[in-house]
Amino acid sequence: MSSEIDSSTLLSRASQLIDLARKAGADAADAVVVRSRSQSVSVRLGKVEGTESSESDDFSLRVFIGQRVASVSANPGFDLQALAERAVAMAKVSPEDPFACLADEANLSRSYPDLQLLDTTEVSSEMLREAGLAAEAAALAVKGVTNSSGAGASAGMGGLVLATSHGFEGSYMASRFGHSVSVIAGEGTGMERDYDFDSRLYYAELDDPSEIGRRAGERVIKRVNPRQVPTGKDVTVIFDPRVARGFVGHIAGAINGASVARKSSFLRDRMGQQVLKSGLSITDDPLIVRGPSSRPFDGEGVSGERLVMIEDGILKHWFLSTSTARELGLETNGRGVRGGTAVSPSSTNLALEPGDISPEDLIRSVGNGFYVTELIGHGVNMITGEYSRGATGFWIENGELTFPVSEVTIASNLKEMFMRLTPANDIDRKFGVAAPTFAIEGMTLAGR
Repeated sequence: MSSEIDSSTLLSRASQLIDLARKAGADAADAVVVRSRSQSVSVRLGKVEGTESSESDDFSLRVFIGQRVASVSANPGFDLQALAERAVAMAKVSPEDPFACLADEANLSRSYPDLQLLDTTEVSSEMLREAGLAAEAAALAVKGVTNSSGAGASAGMGGLVLATSHGFEGSYMASRFGHSVSVIAGEGTGMERDYDFDSRLYYAELDDPSEIGRRAGERVIKRVNPRQVPTGKDVTVIFDPRVARGFVGHIAGAINGASVARKSSFLRDRMGQQVLKSGLSITDDPLIVRGPSSRPFDGEGVSGERLVMIEDGILKHWFLSTSTARELGLETNGRGVRGGTAVSPSSTNLALEPGDISPEDLIRSVGNGFYVTELIGHGVNMITGEYSRGATGFWIENGELTFPVSEVTIASNLKEMFMRLTPANDIDRKFGVAAPTFAIEGMTLAGR
């Protein structure tokens, strides 16, 4: 395990690559190694269906000649000099990009904290197999569950090694463990499917696989024999935390600097203005110890800090990498992520901060409405904010969850939805995007 974690050889190789690029004619360069180690086991109906194991160290070199930039990628074992010369030759014939650059030297991280992202627990394929089987058995033991779509368990680690021509050298690794199961209830055309899962940085913190299986079984039997409900134009919709996280992802997309620069965000002209209901805040913090999406520095060597992206409903920040910030006339806030050979901004540990009402009281306050547990389709237009998704869940009647509902569509505009959102207090921060249960008033529901 220690040889897999030690990144000194890769860091030395990345530094050599930069030196060779400079000698070949590059004005500036950075080299990154994206590390990945993973193993997983999938089971179905008590038998192993698949076992996978993989590991990779993927190198990328980015070189700059004036305003021209080029990037190349390679696997371990490549010829350093040949790769450096190839990248420089590509840059010389590339079109100019006025915004492409390394992070300003003044913004580089000179020291960074130990965020305790790596659990070195050795997990064998047999342990993964037993976890998958236990999750599935617990789910199938729930009365009314009729079949399994499969269960699985995984363990792995990933990380980043980065060196730049203006003095940054750094690396980090993070572990990830997971259990999941998906099961079916009902027969024929009345079958319903549901699932449950858990994912953690530390193996010992994972939910017990039998508990995950039990939750999946209990979720699916509640969905059997769903109904449609009448169409309504002023319906209060409550989002279960599982779908609430995806909705917060729409907020993140709308305040991503790259979308703003491309003019593909409906919030592109709203900086400093109210975009959420007063009292609501969206935070993003890359430096949470053992945080699910924490990182000591970003893909350009810049350390981020906790930001209140939306404070008391007012939009305060975009997610910014160096090139995106430069295009917008701003400074990076350490949100650059390496994706292949490119760098683009993204969130870290993102959270819609909770309210002060319990989810049960929030449901009671609705009276009649719709509680959503799953969304279907991709009917979200991030340029206009138009929102239309297929949905399943439960009807709320007299403040209580009653019968299951399916084959309906909920629709509105994200601008209006943001301003009508009321969060509960049940946030779970174990995921990279965290959100409590929340209600949105005034949505259109298309049913029978």
